[in-house]
Order: sequence, then C-alpha cells, then structure tokens
Amino acid sequence: MPDHVHMLVGFRATQSMADFMQDVKAGSSKWINDNKYCKERFEWQAGYGAFSYSKSQLPDVISYIKNQKEHHRKKTFLEEYKLFLEKFEVEYDERYVFQEPE
Repeated sequence: MPDHVHMLVGFRATQSMADFMQDVKAGSSKWINDNKYCKERFEWQAGYGAFSYSKSQLPDVISYIKNQKEHHRKKTFLEEYKLFLEKFEVEYDERYVFQEPE
C-alpha cells in the first residue's frame, strides 16, 4: 500500500519491539534513500502500531495482509487502524494517531 506496511513477525518474549522497529525503519529508510526511490528524502512517520495474535489466528492474519488492496477499497488505512484500536480496546489520543500522507 502507498501509505503503510504490514509485517508478520515472530518474536520471543526477550525481544524488544521498539528495537526491532528502530532497525526496520532505519534500514529501510537508508535503502530507499540510497536507491533514490523517492524524489525527496524518505522518512517514516514517528511511531508504529503492533498487535499480537495467537498461532491459531495466523492463517487469518496472512490472508488479511495478502488482501490489503481489497480491504482498502472499503476503508482507508486510517479508518481501519482506528477500528483495530477500538476492537482491541486500546486507548489512544487523536494527536498521536497516524497522519494521512501529505
């Protein structure tokens, strides 16, 4: 999708999501900029969303990720993200939710 990325990643309890995301964002930004895939300097937005799932839900999660284009014909990423936050009962402040790309 042009405004977000989904990743399905396996983690151990000793691993840090924050460290992982820092590595992913730094490495991918460098690669995008080094290869000049954008006219201007590429930067990720601050923050990220992370959700956990049980092993039994993996087929559904994989299907969901594979069908992103179809999902976003019905709802924007931002609309869907807010629905996830509500579904998983995550309290949030509108000031810190993802912003539409400019």
